[in-house]
Amino acid sequence: MTSRKLRMWASGCSHVSFDKANGRESLGDAIRQAERDIDWDFGINIGDFSAAFGLPTDEEGEEIVRQFGALANHPREAIYTLCGNHDRNAPDEAEAVWFRKYIDPVGENTGTSGVDAARMPYPVTGTFERYYFDVGNIRVLMMSDVNEMAQEKGRGELGGNPGGVVTRETFDWWVDQIESNHRDKIIIAAHHYLLHETTVATGDWEGMKKNADEEWTTDYHGYYAEGTPREASYLCWVGGEYRSGLFEKWLDDNPGKLDFWLGGHTHTNPDDTRGGKSHIETRYGGATFVNVAALTRWFVKDHAMPHSRLFTFEDGSDRASIECYMHTDEYKPQGFYDEKKADIRLTKPFLYDG
Repeated sequence: MTSRKLRMWASGCSHVSFDKANGRESLGDAIRQAERDIDWDFGINIGDFSAAFGLPTDEEGEEIVRQFGALANHPREAIYTLCGNHDRNAPDEAEAVWFRKYIDPVGENTGTSGVDAARMPYPVTGTFERYYFDVGNIRVLMMSDVNEMAQEKGRGELGGNPGGVVTRETFDWWVDQIESNHRDKIIIAAHHYLLHETTVATGDWEGMKKNADEEWTTDYHGYYAEGTPREASYLCWVGGEYRSGLFEKWLDDNPGKLDFWLGGHTHTNPDDTRGGKSHIETRYGGATFVNVAALTRWFVKDHAMPHSRLFTFEDGSDRASIECYMHTDEYKPQGFYDEKKADIRLTKPFLYDG
């Protein structure tokens, strides 16, 4: 009897307008390659569709929708999305106004985004800021990055304004979802950012470098002295609390309840180990943290090498594989980078029928 497998394609950080200006469709090309070379059932994209240093524009939103049109074998709704820091709106605007208009994870604005909730292969419950969906006995928790109102300057004035943010309501929802479901379900959490000291360059100051005068300056992320440059590579703010550590503390106190945390934000090649950390690491409470980004080649071009990840779950098995797919051939041959395949033990067997 042939085993039943579920395949999840995870990607992010396409920064569409930057690559488009350099003659490349970062999102559209990746979709075409994934449908040709990767057998996947659904996708997760961890955000940063925009490449704006100021605020994302309607023109960029329309281009992103057009590139999503490259999907030929899957509906647009088969790729589940969340908001990255470059997708944020200005602090004086309605939260996520641009992101909801064009990326639209829950199908609020079908006329501009093309997303129809009725076509989602796995129905969603929640809002753009936090929602979940189930696939077999897997529950996926999607959390968007939002503006931190405690900062003196915000998105737009400070470019991408790195330093990840969620509200206290989102954190409490995440805790409740895990507490209520971990006994029966494999839990996957996704946010644009990874947690502190998990994957490559997620430590203090690891998103920056020092210049000849021993001053901190831009490296993986933009240096903004009035932002949070020390914390530019990880989720920093929770409910208005700076460097709260709430997610990390909860996971340490509740081992074995979360299977995966997926993020991105830091663009680099899959062999990079800044801070002594790789793209896949086991940290707080035994959870597996995976940097799945980035699809861009030109945004942070000194580091970015386009790649994505394929997760495969087999019915009845408590193991999952993670494969790395290279979307260009500058760093490694285009296609699967076999040496980067990882095998991960789950908290319980995957059951396709839930």
